[in-house]
Amino acid sequence: MADKRDYYEVLGVQKNATEDEIKKAFRQMAKKYHPDIHPGDAECEAKFKEVNEAYAVLSDPEKRAQYDQFGFDGPQGFGGGTYGFSGEGFSGFGDIFDTIFGGGARQTRNPNAPQRGNDLRVDVRISFEEAAFGCEKEIETLREEECDVCHGSGSKPGTSPETCPACHGSGQIRSQQNTIFGSFASTRPCERCRGTGKIIKDPCTRCNGKGRIRRKRKLTVKIPAGIDNGQAINLHGEGEQGRKGGSNGDLYVRVSVAEHKDFVRRGSDLFLNMNLDYATAALGGEVQVPTLEGAAALKIPEGTQPGTRFRLKGQGIVFLRSQTKGDLYVTVNVAVPKRLTNKQKDLLRAFQDEMNGKKKKGLF
Repeated sequence: MADKRDYYEVLGVQKNATEDEIKKAFRQMAKKYHPDIHPGDAECEAKFKEVNEAYAVLSDPEKRAQYDQFGFDGPQGFGGGTYGFSGEGFSGFGDIFDTIFGGGARQTRNPNAPQRGNDLRVDVRISFEEAAFGCEKEIETLREEECDVCHGSGSKPGTSPETCPACHGSGQIRSQQNTIFGSFASTRPCERCRGTGKIIKDPCTRCNGKGRIRRKRKLTVKIPAGIDNGQAINLHGEGEQGRKGGSNGDLYVRVSVAEHKDFVRRGSDLFLNMNLDYATAALGGEVQVPTLEGAAALKIPEGTQPGTRFRLKGQGIVFLRSQTKGDLYVTVNVAVPKRLTNKQKDLLRAFQDEMNGKKKKGLF
């Protein structure tokens, strides 16, 4: 992905650009590099493809949000693979000219060529401890798969689809259009076969001629230790099945982590506020600090002040795909007792008198 330019840079817009600004910039760039205006110019054709790809992502709110968060590689999974923006909603040159010329210069595509399946996303919620130590979760997805009766043909068993007589199997109808930029040859999906190139006379009763059915699947997902809120796991090939022998899409499991009642997480470090009694703060001592793996001893030096922060190395959360752990930071709050016995009050008064006496002695 190192050779790719930032999509906002390609269209010449800011990252906070509105949909209208993106559309306007896209129209200008697409007209500028249109291959029919520059026939045989490989550089213009490459830039035209780049512009089309950028618009296919930035014009789609969901894809734009994923691109803004993860960049070209998508949410990095633990099963390999990257997020593809070239699936649903992006079809090369074709889509943009419906906007620019009202039914544009689509490239003729083979309707029987392999097509990659769509990516899917599932959200799963886990506890704070499950995120820290890892866990397994069972998830359920609903995806399109090849019909198990007609095996994707859409026709009743024993019959076969016929070649469309209108487009002769190409799935496209070609036409000529005159514009202010010149004469353009454009194509559109064949209405008779709906762009498939085939006519189904006896449709399969299981899928109603679609060749695909929606089916529920249950999967067990291994969630690694150290995963943070909002991160996603990529299950390669677990998305929707491809068409015509194309590869399957991917399944992204987006993780939502519940908050903890005591700990606050920042990366792999944990933060804890803990009350400390007055005597221990003044005299020093050893206290037990809660951690995710049990109590740990913390030495309190004499004269510790409220708001002092201590660090317990290696008591945080493990770094993702690593054995190294973050740290636990403990901020102490000196608790002043609200209810005292008479004896405790007398002792505190004696302490106060002693402190006042030392102050007076120091003055004179």
